[in-house]
Amino acid sequence: MKDPAAAIGVGLGIVVICVANILEGGSPTSLLLVPPMLLVFGTTILVSIAGGTMTDAKQIVPSLKRAFTGHVPPADDLVPQVVKLADKARKEGLLSLEDSLKDIPDPFLVKGVTMAIDGTDPDDVRDILEAELYAKKRHDKHSAKFFADAGAYAPTIGIIGTVMGLVHVLEQLAEPEKLGHLIAAAFVATLWGVLSANVIFLPIGNRLKRLSELECGRMEVAIEGIAAIQSGANPRLVAEKLRSLLPSVPTAESEAA
Repeated sequence: MKDPAAAIGVGLGIVVICVANILEGGSPTSLLLVPPMLLVFGTTILVSIAGGTMTDAKQIVPSLKRAFTGHVPPADDLVPQVVKLADKARKEGLLSLEDSLKDIPDPFLVKGVTMAIDGTDPDDVRDILEAELYAKKRHDKHSAKFFADAGAYAPTIGIIGTVMGLVHVLEQLAEPEKLGHLIAAAFVATLWGVLSANVIFLPIGNRLKRLSELECGRMEVAIEGIAAIQSGANPRLVAEKLRSLLPSVPTAESEAA
C-alpha cells in the first residue's frame, strides 16, 4: 500500500502555480526554459552531492522513490500482535512462539522474538535492536539531508542564473527590442530556484524525515514489546505500556473540554 501524500502535495502544488500563472495572463511554456532549469537543477544536485560522499549519492534515487511511494504501517498495529505473543509465552513458554513467527509481517519484531526464543539475554536483545534502530536513524538522516541541502542551495543558484542572464541583457543594450524577452528569461532562473526549493526539495526532505520518525517509532514499540514478552509480563499490562508509547489522538470529550 502506497501513501500518495508526497505525490499529491508536490504534483498539485506545481499545478496550482501553473494555473495561477495562466490566470495572470502568462503561459506555462514561458517558464519551461531549458538553460535556467538545467542550471538550477543540475548545479543544485551536483553541489548537494559535493557535501557528502559517493555512497550518499547512490542513495538519492532510492530515497526519492521512497519519498513518493513509501508507506509505514501504524505502530498501533503491533500492539495486538505483541499482546498475543505475550499471552502465549506466559502460558506455554517462549519456545511456543516459534510457530507464530510465520504469521508476523514485521521483520524487526520477528528478529527480536527469534532472539528471545533462542535464549539470548534480554539486555543483549535490547542492545542489538537499539543499535539497529540507531543505525537506521543515522541512515535516514543522511538521506533527508541531501534534499534539505538542495533546498538551501537552489534559491541562491537561481539568483546566480539571474545575474548571468542580466549580464547577457547588458550586452544587448544596443538592441532594445530584445531586452524585454531577455530580462524575463533571466528571472526565470530565480523562479525555478525558489520553486524547486520550496515545492520539491524541502517537502521531499521533510517527507523522508516523517517516514523515518514513523518507522523508528514502530521499532521502539517492537523493542519494548519484545522486552515485555521476555520478562513474562501480564498481557494486559503489556498492552497498556505499548499504547502509552503511541501518539495520543484527541477524543471528542477532550476536544469539548
